[in-house]
Amino acid sequence: MSSASDGAVWITGVGAATPLGFGLSEIEASLLAGRSGVGRVLSFPTDDHPSRIAAQIGPIPTLDDDPPRSGTTPLDRLVRWCVGKALRDAGLWSARSELRVGLVLGLGAEWMFLWETDDQSGGRRVLDPGQDRESTIDRGRRDLGLSGPALGVSAACASGNHAIEIGRHWLRMGLVDVCVAGACDLAVTPLGLATFGNLRALSRRNDDPVGASRPFDRGRDGFVRGEGGVAFVLERAEEARRRSAPAYAEVAGCGSSSDAHHHVIPSPDPSPAIAAVRRALADARIDPDSVDHVNAHATGTPVGDAAEAAVLRAVLGEAASRVPVSSTKSLTGHMLTAAGAFEALACLTAIRHQAIPPTINLDEPDVELCLVAHEARPHRVRVAVSNSFGFGGSNTSLVLRAV
Repeated sequence: MSSASDGAVWITGVGAATPLGFGLSEIEASLLAGRSGVGRVLSFPTDDHPSRIAAQIGPIPTLDDDPPRSGTTPLDRLVRWCVGKALRDAGLWSARSELRVGLVLGLGAEWMFLWETDDQSGGRRVLDPGQDRESTIDRGRRDLGLSGPALGVSAACASGNHAIEIGRHWLRMGLVDVCVAGACDLAVTPLGLATFGNLRALSRRNDDPVGASRPFDRGRDGFVRGEGGVAFVLERAEEARRRSAPAYAEVAGCGSSSDAHHHVIPSPDPSPAIAAVRRALADARIDPDSVDHVNAHATGTPVGDAAEAAVLRAVLGEAASRVPVSSTKSLTGHMLTAAGAFEALACLTAIRHQAIPPTINLDEPDVELCLVAHEARPHRVRVAVSNSFGFGGSNTSLVLRAV
């Protein structure tokens, strides 16, 4: 356990809306049961799409004291739900006006989502920039009544991990009393599905939605789109202890790098991604033998999964044969901007329940790792690593440690 004087930062609250549910207990139960959230896309016509499946979240609930607002978007509602639930879970909702509460969220292509939605209703907002003067992050801070700094992060699939790292830095610098960090993405849209479908990046197992997302499996043919959001309340350990707040885990280490190789294809040189994971372990002051579990970025693409397997073998060395590795994208699809935030939640689940969520659909592994296939595996987990490698070469790794 970290001491209160070493700058330790704890996660003390969680709010989430995912294809596996909206409450932490429901999400954890689905993760450990290997229950898939992937299905046919029903929210818009898909007959002319090469991939017609995704993991969607359905109607976003409204917080009990969140009044109706004009001009709100689904992404606005998702942000308010996740952040509001996280602050309530941490016991800080009623005290937020007395604290400098920072907000840093991965939000990805928020303007594209707004313009596409507007175009579908006959609008021309994309041609009138004057209508887009306020970002989602600014609206979220205002609507939630938060007084600290706010920042939106757009680093593709690595956004959630970057947000958590920035939130930890703000706390250590004394810029905020509390920080809410995470990511949200609602990009299962006609444009989003068509873009990645035409790139041949998506699975085309349209007749078998549950079996389509197949990380590390020889039969994988691309990833499955997913959506959702997760927000975490981050606090300095000394402050959390002072108010006797329960902690989910410590944000023990963060590491990042950029390979700047291609806008979607992983770099053939694994050294930048290796550096990101090693920096996270060094930041946490642990060696590879101390890692109990890795939640892999593995999306289900032939090139990406093989590249990450090489990274993990290089970082873990001999431990690669015994450290359990899983990819929860087999259950949720790839949430893109929100992927890292959700997979941090999956690591919390492994720590809280001492069990590794499974990679379903893993019938014929083609990488040399200690993979957890089909069913959850009971296992002692004190240190969990979550990798998120984003489009454009943004590599991040997060180390969470039991408190």
